[in-house]
Amino acid sequence: MNAREELRNGSTPTVLLVHGAFEDASSWSGVIPELRSSDVDAIAPATPLRGLASDARYIASVAAEIDGPVMLVGHSYGGAVISVAGSLAGNVVGLVYVSGFALDEGECVLDVSMRFPDSLLLEALRPTVFTYGAGEAVVVELHIDREAFHRVFAADLPLEAAIVAAGIQRRVSASALEEKASTAAWRTCRCWYVLAGADRVIQPEAQRFMATRVAAQIAELDGSHAIAISQPLLVAEQILAATASGRHQPVQKSNESPPRASK
Repeated sequence: MNAREELRNGSTPTVLLVHGAFEDASSWSGVIPELRSSDVDAIAPATPLRGLASDARYIASVAAEIDGPVMLVGHSYGGAVISVAGSLAGNVVGLVYVSGFALDEGECVLDVSMRFPDSLLLEALRPTVFTYGAGEAVVVELHIDREAFHRVFAADLPLEAAIVAAGIQRRVSASALEEKASTAAWRTCRCWYVLAGADRVIQPEAQRFMATRVAAQIAELDGSHAIAISQPLLVAEQILAATASGRHQPVQKSNESPPRASK
């Protein structure tokens, strides 16, 4: 029996919630109480949003500090992060994508976004250029235009809540969205996918393609990209189902290569 199987048959996994770009860990504030009410421990660290490899190493280090099995949950860009981080921490027993980028090795966020062009995200992105010191590195950060945030990111939130979310959004390094995944943890971990059927950031067909590719158990909900904020109870229910399954059942993955999206 390998280490992951031993962990799987032990205690209920701790849920490590990984937020995406243009949001912060408070996006899980409605989900955490629902998990805790079912005696499932959950933490939501702040992801640096500086680069895919470095963000994945950071999340993996948080997971490695947890004494026991870990269920990684990633929203949006956070899905890309857990796709890599899940291979770096030995106590990860499953992956839950919440409208997230389930990247393959050698793939980046923009690759998926460009293959499914109906997303409204790219046209709403705004760059900001920072220079650190005279002659030092130039960093391009991206945010969503605040006037477009409600329509693009959070259409099912009340307008005032969306205005607040737009104002406090975390900016992401442009290079993080262009960085290729070095590995794909879903090849060895069981996966679940919460598909947001009214998502205008990650087109639902893109989500369905990725969820099918990773052989995930799919739960489709009628919600925007901000589904963890707008429907925390339903999202928590899917995470709880994953933790219950992840505790007892072994990973069963096909040796066949998964399909790739056409360019």
